[in-house]
Amino acid sequence: MEKKDWQKKGLGHRQRLKDKFHQHGIEAFTDSEVLELLLILGTPRKDCKDQARTLLKHFGSLTRVLEAPAGELQKIKGVGPNNSFAVHFLHGVARRYLKHRLQEKQYLHSSRQVAEYLIHSMRDLQHEVFAAIFLDASHAIIDTQVVARGTVSSNTVYPRELVKLALEHNAAAMVVAHNHPSGKLQPSPQDHKLTRTLYQACAFMNIRLLDHLIIGQSEKTYSFADNGIMASIGEECSRLLSQ
Repeated sequence: MEKKDWQKKGLGHRQRLKDKFHQHGIEAFTDSEVLELLLILGTPRKDCKDQARTLLKHFGSLTRVLEAPAGELQKIKGVGPNNSFAVHFLHGVARRYLKHRLQEKQYLHSSRQVAEYLIHSMRDLQHEVFAAIFLDASHAIIDTQVVARGTVSSNTVYPRELVKLALEHNAAAMVVAHNHPSGKLQPSPQDHKLTRTLYQACAFMNIRLLDHLIIGQSEKTYSFADNGIMASIGEECSRLLSQ
């Protein structure tokens, strides 16, 4: 096949993918097709089908490809700096979109959107990250912020600093979350200890800690509130404050 014929065939394939998106949306795409279009943004005149398939096979899923460091992506033959930039840029845009659409929305009415944002931003990280969601008196979301990285414990998440951030945001309530790179959702003894410490520190400043969420490697999250743990800690704090 002559070069011009190959180029025409490639252009036709890319146009068919674009038309498919316009007509049927992202739901009609396989993960390989999604990744192929992303790679094409970086190299618009190059066929990227094989690279997309190789990336998925190497990393195991579209999510893991999106979270992979640029250096790891570029180890795949045919994937260069422009391709890895396109992948990471789209992932960054998605994270910002999910974060911004939360602001000023009622937390209790947007818990699913909060979970979507946290899952997208934390699920596939190889290290632990601790985030806080700051709420006003009516539980509208003010902002979200990563406050610690590394092994999450009472030694790395400082209650005083977290309360200080809440006060800076004029927050009346807060939800905290961290991820488990192992994928397990069950809280550890350290997670229970940290939650109790944070709840007590917030209570002394009249800030309500509504929940502590754990993000694993699935679409589910573990909620301390849903499992009755926040209520139990609240009762314990009430007894201590009344003494």
